[in-house]
Amino acid sequence: MTYPAAYPALTSGQSFPVVLHPEHVVLWYLVCWDAVVLDGPRRFVPQTIYQPHSQGDKERYVSLAKLHSPIIFITQDSPEWGVPIQHLLSRQLVQLVDGNDPAFTSCGPSIGIRLQWPGYQPLHKQVGTRDYTHQRRMITKAKLAKIVARCVRRFMDTMSGQAMQIGSDNQWRIGPVDIRADDIVLVSLHHVSQGSWQPHLRLRRGIGTNITAGPQGHRRF
Repeated sequence: MTYPAAYPALTSGQSFPVVLHPEHVVLWYLVCWDAVVLDGPRRFVPQTIYQPHSQGDKERYVSLAKLHSPIIFITQDSPEWGVPIQHLLSRQLVQLVDGNDPAFTSCGPSIGIRLQWPGYQPLHKQVGTRDYTHQRRMITKAKLAKIVARCVRRFMDTMSGQAMQIGSDNQWRIGPVDIRADDIVLVSLHHVSQGSWQPHLRLRRGIGTNITAGPQGHRRF
């Protein structure tokens, strides 16, 4: 499932100042608002959206780039948006809606997965977009979900127990008695620059009352 190129809510003028923000930024926050959540809190990890450092690269790889709509991960047995990382990496079979379809309509031989967890150094992991068959076919949406899940788990395993950056919100600390990969739901994957995609993550359990991501808290515009 993906958002259409012209999402109707973008023209409402009520909830989001569309004119002031690029479409991919608006779509990022619309997921917080629109996601169907049946189990657990509506608490999204408050990541900053990745963008290149230099102004020239921002223009070349974001403003002038053709960015695709977000990829939404939904299982066939539930309308809820997202799949727990734990399920994607277990032996149990996860049936995604359109899971056997190609993950991308067009892209290069690899993409960069970006993760900007608050209080920690960002993750950038380059992953292949083709399988290892002779035909080098595009990976499926189901395969992509597993790849992203592995990236998230590897990041959290690496950061577990490490000190957060000074001034960070401690409720987002990663660790065995804090937030673990098993607490995370992979909701969607967003095209944030020409070669980079960033996962939108939600918590399966509450961690406090002052989290400000998503429509139930302060909207970060």
